[in-house]
Amino acid sequence: MYLNTATLLVVFYLNSIVSPVFTIRNVTLTIEPGTAVARGTNVTVRCNAVISSSGGEALSREYTIYKDSMKVYTKTSSTAEDLLYPLPDVRVSNTGKYKCEINIEGKQQASEVKKLTVTGLSKPVLHTPNVVVSEQGEVTATCRAPGETGSIYFYFYEDSNVILENQASSNLLETRFHLSRPGIHKIHCTYSVFVMPEVLNSEKSNTVTVSVQELNIAPVMKIFPQSKIYEGDHLTITCSINTSLQSSESVHLYLSQGTQLLSTAATKVNHSLVALVTDPGEFECRAEIGNVAKVSTEKISVTELFSAPTLTMSPAEVFQREYMTLTCKSESYAAERLNRRELTYTLEPPENLLVSRSAGVFTGKALPYDFNYTCVARARGIVKRSETLTVRPKVSVSTPKISVVGRAVLGQPFKILCQSDTGSLPINYTLLKDNAQLSTTSVKQPFEQALFTVTINESDEINKYVCAAKNNHRGHLLSKKINATVIVPLSRASLTVIPTLTEISEGDHLYLICGIKGTPPITFKWYRLGNRQPLLTNTSNINTMDYQVHRLSKEHSGTYYCEAINHANTVVRSEMVTIEVHLALWKKALIGGFCLLVVSVLVVVLVLYFKSKRGRLDRAADSVWSERPPEAASDEVSSVVSSEPDVEYTEVVHPQPVDPARGEHTHNLVLLLFFTLQMLNDYFCHSISNHLAQCPPCVPNLLTKTLLLCFPHIPF
Repeated sequence: MYLNTATLLVVFYLNSIVSPVFTIRNVTLTIEPGTAVARGTNVTVRCNAVISSSGGEALSREYTIYKDSMKVYTKTSSTAEDLLYPLPDVRVSNTGKYKCEINIEGKQQASEVKKLTVTGLSKPVLHTPNVVVSEQGEVTATCRAPGETGSIYFYFYEDSNVILENQASSNLLETRFHLSRPGIHKIHCTYSVFVMPEVLNSEKSNTVTVSVQELNIAPVMKIFPQSKIYEGDHLTITCSINTSLQSSESVHLYLSQGTQLLSTAATKVNHSLVALVTDPGEFECRAEIGNVAKVSTEKISVTELFSAPTLTMSPAEVFQREYMTLTCKSESYAAERLNRRELTYTLEPPENLLVSRSAGVFTGKALPYDFNYTCVARARGIVKRSETLTVRPKVSVSTPKISVVGRAVLGQPFKILCQSDTGSLPINYTLLKDNAQLSTTSVKQPFEQALFTVTINESDEINKYVCAAKNNHRGHLLSKKINATVIVPLSRASLTVIPTLTEISEGDHLYLICGIKGTPPITFKWYRLGNRQPLLTNTSNINTMDYQVHRLSKEHSGTYYCEAINHANTVVRSEMVTIEVHLALWKKALIGGFCLLVVSVLVVVLVLYFKSKRGRLDRAADSVWSERPPEAASDEVSSVVSSEPDVEYTEVVHPQPVDPARGEHTHNLVLLLFFTLQMLNDYFCHSISNHLAQCPPCVPNLLTKTLLLCFPHIPF
């Protein structure tokens, strides 16, 4: 095991030393003498490879030449010389795209592609060994394209018509073909070489003249009788051949009428048939020997025994289950050969339920559905049928229905629809009012409608309209009177306020009732002036509706109105109503009571004031003013300080003594009145501040000023 490993390492080492290092630098392909040459030029395709190697020995190179991606040449060389791929005497088939590829020890590199274009094709040569052939003989012809190679198609022509075309594996093609008729024929050939993606066409070959001799063979046809043939006559036809030809090939005879083959035989054909006008009047006797055919034709004229019947109906229009008559008749017949009484008529199918009244006349009731009838005429074995008659019984119109399209609005145009559930078109509809015809219209298509435009001025006028329908000879069918709701446009909108405008106070429940005249349903909307959006929108099936406001306040004061609309689409508006919300009754009573209280307090204050002033006047008469030192000043409430710093004047009342308790009582009473009035004033202003712009300059403020003037010595 160790020995084998060592051997492999030695071999690997030796190979790494011996094997040269190389690189393929460039591969170039050239075409000499050029890439575009004429037919017959000797061309060489040269492949040159530039290789860099570390060793001195030449490397083994494998060259490959490609044409149109197909490998055409391969060579291995140990020299550095260029590879030469010769193309002697080139033809158009050598045209193509060439490429060279080199392979050295698995390393490959290819050259760029070069295209070789060879122009010019050789003129084809046509040869025929026999220029005279019989009508049933074949012509042998050989067409050759001198020197050409590749994929070649050959074409053989008689004048400008192609006789035969075929592909050959070489530059010549030998073939055999028949010429179509006796006489002189001029033949030539051409060929085409396919060099993908192109096709190169050669010029015309030489022309060869070939003479075709006619065979002495003629078919003979005889028809009995030969003249005045009528429908139903029996014909006998024979087809035979007249020839002196001695040929090993057998003759085949074919007798045909139009495209129908009647009979065939080897030497003579006999055939019998009944003459018919509808059958083709041309017969053909055809004789074939090999690929040669001879034809003899004969035409006969067959006189019609009677014409094909026609089937008619009366009346032209029939309604379901009404009586009708079908008449079947042949307009012409050969009186010299046929009696009218020999003609018989029947109807198909047998279940038609019509009864024959006379020759070709059938009567009965029309079925309630469409039915196909065919008349069959017979005489002397000849049967002819009429064209199919489809009877489509009409459906009588049903009692019409009358209705209003959309809505009927008083004083506005609207449409009335008159329609029947069943009935064949056309249907005539008539609109009547009080049995007087107003208008008539005819409905002729399934998508049409009978519409009438009317205008009414009274609601009950709508019930006077009816419509009539008719589509047959019978009388009109009248509808019921129209039953529809007439929409009266709205008018006379009014806005009623509850309670009355003079009695609206804070806290009340307000009703704004909108009333209208017109046809409900009615949509009501309430607005406040200055607001674009409605306060309330509602739809009612009655003519009045209200908008309610609970617990009124001063903010609800304003101008209000309502609008209404119904299906007449006319908007009406009420008059505007201005609402002013007054103060509540209890607030009015509070203000009145407060004012009375203030007045009463004022009276008391004034009385106290005058009493106080009078008492001071009485004391002034008995007063004695004396001077005393500043330190002997008393604590009397009514002391007066002189402007002189050393003199003090003191009021001494004589002979009545001053009551100290009386002065204190007056002082306390005034203060009590002041604070009571101040509290009442604040409460009053706070209570009505939500209803008035500001607290009114009421009596309390006046009372306060009065107290200050009357009792300046009391500190408030």
